[in-house]
Amino acid sequence: MTAGGPIGLDAFGEAVYRAMLLHPDLDTGGLAAHLDTTESEIFGALDRLADLALTRPASCGTRWRAVNPERGLAALLAHQEAEAARRQREMERSRAAMAGLIAEYANLHAPGEQRGIEMLSSLDQVRDRLVQLASDATAEVLAFAPGGPQPAQVMEASRTLDQETLERGVRMRTVYQDSVRNDPATVQYARWLHGLGGAVRTAPTLPLRMIVVDNATAIVPIDPEDPRKGAVLLQSPGVVAALRALFDQVWDHARPLGESTQRDPHGLTGQERELLRLLADGLTDERAGQRLGVSLRTVRRMMADLMVRMDARSRFQAGIQVAALGWLEAAEDAPA
Repeated sequence: MTAGGPIGLDAFGEAVYRAMLLHPDLDTGGLAAHLDTTESEIFGALDRLADLALTRPASCGTRWRAVNPERGLAALLAHQEAEAARRQREMERSRAAMAGLIAEYANLHAPGEQRGIEMLSSLDQVRDRLVQLASDATAEVLAFAPGGPQPAQVMEASRTLDQETLERGVRMRTVYQDSVRNDPATVQYARWLHGLGGAVRTAPTLPLRMIVVDNATAIVPIDPEDPRKGAVLLQSPGVVAALRALFDQVWDHARPLGESTQRDPHGLTGQERELLRLLADGLTDERAGQRLGVSLRTVRRMMADLMVRMDARSRFQAGIQVAALGWLEAAEDAPA
């Protein structure tokens, strides 16, 4: 193994791995002392080694075990081959999506611009249109609010407008992600909305950020992965009806904020089911965390807990156990 080599293991990670192989009795504090570094640096290296399937948690909470190099590296190479194939597929999909976006952009800016579509190319434009739409709403405002816990400045900026909208008798329904249940500020804001008559539910993941007003206008991001690129305002009846149907489907399967966490017959929460589905689809821990609105450390903690419950010693074994126990089918049957 070499630093920065094709298997993705840096020099410090290699040093930690070697120390674990040679001194299996060392816990994280012992490894830090042995390598003359901090325990925080050791935890970072262990996270990277766990991603490479070269370590796994021991029964003791402060100790990790190094996977046999022959088995670990073979599994790692197989994983990287699969990852390379997945990236190739993603690249092809990205090319196709980019071609479609370029064609759509060309059509939007061609002579005789299409009616019912408005490009909002900056966050300021998006905010201005949202204020106008909320002020003009007469019946209902529906919203998906992905990204996990909401920034305090965003909630504070929305407070006056949300209150005015609800006090006019406009119905408001909002779906956050389950991860907001662990954020006191977002929970407090959601309960404040509920107290004014707004309805709030949560789901493990959300397809995109979206607002639908009076079944007539919808705003969605140009790039769901980067809201800074602006948004598209849509007023085509067919498109708005489809987005409304999407909202209703997610809403029906979402849980009211005050409802306690429910588990399926396998003992899985909705968030755990969705994590299994995302990882089975080939997403990395980091991307899965972004989709769930949680941190990378939380994803790894959830997976470590699931592995203990499955009595699995590696991610590979966990995948086999998920299939054998039928958990994967449960995740695939859950609402998207």
